[in-house]
Amino acid sequence: MITDKPGLIEAVRDRFAHVDACPFEGPRVFFENAGGALRLKSVVETSALYASYPDNQGRPNVASQTLMRAIDQGKADMRLFLNAPSGVVFVGESGTEVLFRLVRNAATGAKPGGVMLRSTLEHPALGSSMTHWAKQTGRGLIEVAHDDATGVVDVAAYKAALTPDVRVASIIHTSPVTGKATDVKAIAAAIRAVAPEALIIVDGIQHACHGPVDVAGYDIDGYALSPYKMFSRHGYGVGWASDRLTATDHEQIIGNGPQSWELGTRDAGSYATFSDVVAYFDWLGGQFSPSDDRRERLEAAGAAIHAEEAKLEHWLIAGTGNLRGLAEMPGVHLIAGDGVAGREGVVSLTLDGWDTRALVEFLGARGIRTHIRKADNYSGNVLKPLGLPDCLRVSFCHYNTEGEVAKFLGAMEEAIARG
Repeated sequence: MITDKPGLIEAVRDRFAHVDACPFEGPRVFFENAGGALRLKSVVETSALYASYPDNQGRPNVASQTLMRAIDQGKADMRLFLNAPSGVVFVGESGTEVLFRLVRNAATGAKPGGVMLRSTLEHPALGSSMTHWAKQTGRGLIEVAHDDATGVVDVAAYKAALTPDVRVASIIHTSPVTGKATDVKAIAAAIRAVAPEALIIVDGIQHACHGPVDVAGYDIDGYALSPYKMFSRHGYGVGWASDRLTATDHEQIIGNGPQSWELGTRDAGSYATFSDVVAYFDWLGGQFSPSDDRRERLEAAGAAIHAEEAKLEHWLIAGTGNLRGLAEMPGVHLIAGDGVAGREGVVSLTLDGWDTRALVEFLGARGIRTHIRKADNYSGNVLKPLGLPDCLRVSFCHYNTEGEVAKFLGAMEEAIARG
């Protein structure tokens, strides 16, 4: 784990901009990572550099060729991060837009008829696209219910809903509200066993910065990332489409070839900043693995991050030092239970006697950045069945510390005392 190695957590935090202070409000603990993680300093520098270049791609000059090399390197790094030796990687407007494109092309490219299958745990970026394109293609939509108590949808729930005529199926890797991860590989295998020709699309937006990604091992057809949630910046999304999905009659610029997925000229800085993210994971993985294989170092980084965040989750829920954890605090109700297993970077809760927005402001006044999730079109799928109008979301990453957790727990004790 990261904090088991002397000096490593300090070296990690030093690579991020504004790690312990907001440029507008001063010192603060950043527990709003699910809304957008901290940015790598290298990403900030690369963004400014590429924004300054006036040259376009595909021209016979050194500047243009340099941009093309950055794009090629970015694509190679995307493949490596995703473990995607086959298929096509591409950049889109955002993670949401990439999911809509993947679902849209799967729905229109799949064999006619049949049904589409999604779960109620999904973020609307995936759920809305599945609902819309089921209607547009005249297909029935099967909704697999997640478990309210555990905050996850499991393989058994998918199996109970499967039929051989499923044409498109979707899976959310990790919920940004419950923080619980699904077993993508097992769910995909269950779908394949019943509907082997189904096109399977996965939302990896919440998961990607909390553990390894292995699309080659999942046996799926589409995967989407939002780089601003994995230490890069806003303004682009990353997608992967399998050879099988690419072989369908997907939308593209006519004449660009069957492997084409990108629509229009993309920002070379998007690719370059994704390379910065992969370089960071490579560096971190090198602290835990002596391997000369870059993919193995990325996997080591993912494992170290997952283990470090499990400690953060344990401290938040069970307590640290002489501070009791959220599970022991009177009036605190944890969404998806008080277990650490299966959580990835999110603990959501309510506190008796407190309006959630007021609690967010109370914590903010004490230098702790959190967020309110409302029972709206973004989080209502999780909160409404629980009878909750909203909740407090505490979201963290591997660069957060035990001291920051302690500060949050102390502030929560103060809130409870104020009642």
